[in-house]
Amino acid sequence: MSIALVVTVVLVMGVIFVNGWTDAPNAIATAVSTRVLKPNVAIWIAVAMNFLGALVMTYFNSQVAETISNIVSFEGGGNIQASQVALAASLFSIVVWSVAAWYFGIPTSESHALIAGLTGSAMALGGIGAVNGQEWIKVLIGLVVSTVFGFGGGYLITKLIVLIFTNVRRRTANKFFTIGQATAAAANAFLHGAQDGQKFMGVFMLGLFYNGLAEKSGNGFVIPIWVMAFCSLTMGFGTSVGGMKIIKSVGMDMVKLERYQGFSADLSAAICLFAASVFGIPVSTTHTKTTAIMGVGASRRLSSVDWRIVKEMVFAWVMTFPGCGLIAFVMAKLFIAIF
Repeated sequence: MSIALVVTVVLVMGVIFVNGWTDAPNAIATAVSTRVLKPNVAIWIAVAMNFLGALVMTYFNSQVAETISNIVSFEGGGNIQASQVALAASLFSIVVWSVAAWYFGIPTSESHALIAGLTGSAMALGGIGAVNGQEWIKVLIGLVVSTVFGFGGGYLITKLIVLIFTNVRRRTANKFFTIGQATAAAANAFLHGAQDGQKFMGVFMLGLFYNGLAEKSGNGFVIPIWVMAFCSLTMGFGTSVGGMKIIKSVGMDMVKLERYQGFSADLSAAICLFAASVFGIPVSTTHTKTTAIMGVGASRRLSSVDWRIVKEMVFAWVMTFPGCGLIAFVMAKLFIAIF
């Protein structure tokens, strides 16, 4: 086993672990903040569902992984060692960016960081020609879809629920929303694994490919079961380390939620993530969930949303592409020069 392969595998596992660690709270934040689930129970539900989502969805539909594996090319100049080093640089930049965001309690998107890191390091190797514009369009579509449908879905579902349950006793309604939100939160964790798990499996396969251990089939890779299981277990383990920092930021500080509102946000996010996964569109699970919560808050009144926190989150999202991309570009240039 080559040193390049060992480094690549360790970095991929590190990124997957960090993703499960820092993104898990977004899948369970609303269920915890509305007291439908206790934090420890919610985290273990997220562990199980993240694992199953990454494993099961990839087995039946791996289009998201295919999109990620084709978004850039590391074959600049035909130098295999440079390709391996550039890919490693992109992964290292993602870990640095994601851990820094977690430390400051900002729910930044590892998905955006992944795409930015891959793009920056690939450009360091092969210039703008290393970027696949057709696949990048899917990323932009995903950004719009997660924003518009996340926010719009949260807004409309909340309005519809208020209309339907106007004359229903509060106690009866709360029972429904308690069960409904617990189910929707589990679905969000499953779909987090389905989306983000596949993204990193696509990167894992790139690592194997540039080390001569995988071959492309058509437009993508046939992902082996052992890769699915390995990545899914790593993400599940990372999820088990999830804490309360981002739960507080997403579920409590930005907007105060009741159970029917938490259910609306979780349902809206789940529908959006499922549709994107089926059609192979990589979207940010963090972005989708957060915009759904914003839509729920706005359905009551715009002042219900803490726009200061929203601005901080939007700033983090906007800065991820140039910030993480630049880090990856510089690291790739540096690592290629050294190694």
